[in-house]
Amino acid sequence: MEKTDQLWPGGFRFLFDDTLFQPSTDSFLLGDFVRLRRGDRVCDLGAGTGLLGLLLLARQAELSVTDVEIQADACDLARRTAEMNGLDDRVSVVQADLRDLSRLPRSAFDAVVSNPPYFAPGSGAVSENSARSAARSEVLCTLEDVCAAAARLLTYGGRFSLVFRPDRLAELFALLQKHRLEPKRLRFVHHTASAAPSLLLLESRLGGKPGLTVDPPLLMKDAQGSDTAELRRVYFQDK
Repeated sequence: MEKTDQLWPGGFRFLFDDTLFQPSTDSFLLGDFVRLRRGDRVCDLGAGTGLLGLLLLARQAELSVTDVEIQADACDLARRTAEMNGLDDRVSVVQADLRDLSRLPRSAFDAVVSNPPYFAPGSGAVSENSARSAARSEVLCTLEDVCAAAARLLTYGGRFSLVFRPDRLAELFALLQKHRLEPKRLRFVHHTASAAPSLLLLESRLGGKPGLTVDPPLLMKDAQGSDTAELRRVYFQDK
């Protein structure tokens, strides 16, 4: 069913369909983690219904965002979300397989972002819903496909930021470095202070020199079980 939500009262509205891609904490966390500069050209690989690009534009209005998504229904929602917010001049939606981005020029983006499928083939729970399955598991593209696409699209020195699972961190580093993307900034996300990390946020740089900074962990819940101030900020609840 198609639904409409809003980032904050009076803020951007966005469309989603709960049979396709539902809004996720992962996207909000990544949207907050990405470093943005005025005038950046940003590409979102596997953009779904365009929520991540909208989150970035909520933080830095002077961006141009290109959403790359393979599923036609999701592309339609992304285009309509952009129109609904008057962002037609800021957001372009390209229906394409990220394994073949011949329609997009090489080295054209300052930043690439992605919330890629977390589970390798044959691992994790695979949804019977094809759209959700593609979002969670590597059925339409692999982690290496995403890394290769990011490297192709970035300018030299451009940043690739993604949200991913900590248990695949070694594999992620190896694939990034294979495609000349040097890990530069890492942050782990924990449900509570005593819990193991459930997610990681990572920024890499095309052609970057070795040298990794590990940021303080992001805690989602405090000792009383309430959302932390940082998580509330991530969700624009300080607006």
